[in-house]
Amino acid sequence: MKYGYTIIYVSSVEQTLAFYQKAFGFQVKFLHESKGYGELATGETTLAFASHEMGALNLGKYQKVNIHDIPLGVELSFTTDEIIAAFDRAVAAGAVPIRGPERKPWGQVVAYVRAAEGTMIELGTPIGG
Repeated sequence: MKYGYTIIYVSSVEQTLAFYQKAFGFQVKFLHESKGYGELATGETTLAFASHEMGALNLGKYQKVNIHDIPLGVELSFTTDEIIAAFDRAVAAGAVPIRGPERKPWGQVVAYVRAAEGTMIELGTPIGG
């Protein structure tokens, strides 16, 4: 078995893909013609977004991610050696700053933002790097 996808259900797949492209530099890998499902090129594991309509079809009732609500107890973690630049770029693109870059006791530098749709994002240097 291998970890293949993270799928986040959102109000607008197209707008969410555009935000992640602008804020974090990921390229759009795929956008279905229905605009109800799309993927970003993020490396080995695919980060995907699907419409709330698809979420209702697949899951029934579920807790929707929403920038105006308390964040869900999950975060996406993106690694980079350029934390300050990454944090500034994300905020300039519309991410909500949560915590600016700080060094953790184990040596990693991390910062936190919320993406436009409400997902919690950790920006961190590689651990042990």
